[in-house]
Amino acid sequence: MREVFHQSLEDVQSRLVEIAELVTVAMQKATEAFGTGDVALAEEVIDEDSIIDEKAVALDELAIEILARQQPVARDLRIVVTTLRVSASLERMGDIAEHIAQLTRMRFPERAIPKGLKGTFRRMGELDVEVARTLTELLRTQNLELTETIRNSDDQIDELHISVFEKVLSDSWSGEAGATVDATLASRYHERFADHAVNVAKKVVYLATGDWNPDTDTIAIITEQSGSAGAAQDTATTSEESSQAGL
Repeated sequence: MREVFHQSLEDVQSRLVEIAELVTVAMQKATEAFGTGDVALAEEVIDEDSIIDEKAVALDELAIEILARQQPVARDLRIVVTTLRVSASLERMGDIAEHIAQLTRMRFPERAIPKGLKGTFRRMGELDVEVARTLTELLRTQNLELTETIRNSDDQIDELHISVFEKVLSDSWSGEAGATVDATLASRYHERFADHAVNVAKKVVYLATGDWNPDTDTIAIITEQSGSAGAAQDTATTSEESSQAGL
């Protein structure tokens, strides 16, 4: 029973990584469609969001089943509860990518990006995709040093978000009402996407340390321990494969 339980926990982690990978692809497609006006690509994001939703629901059901059948305690309980919260954030990140795609579709055949803000939104999109990729790696490896990368990218996105509002509120802004709405909505979507990633990163840190605000020394120690454990596992796996191969 204990072995089955740990296999279920491993399944939980792999499913989180899978959903994060889908969210990354969705954001990558959404930002590309938004920048180029590619409505066909935008439609892909909109259609594929249901896949993210379905996988998030299935993961939640698995987590609830683990709670009911195994009654986990201590760190195991934190894993399951954190999974439910992370799943919700990832699902919301997928929705945000869909919203950006919907802006593209709504303005077709015109581009949704207002004049004068193309470079800003291109950079916001790049940063959001980078955040999603880093978050996926964080969920896969629990390398807590990656949380700093996510926070730094989020800070850059926040600055770009502020610059968009300064632009549309300035006397030099000549965009029509529709362009103003598109700019503010798109900027908000990009900013919220990164915010959800930061929230997920915080939950991963809590899962690893049991502390919502651990100091840098604690993070460094846990990261080093995780790296050592991973190296030991790789060595053991290699040795076993060599034995099986008769080497």
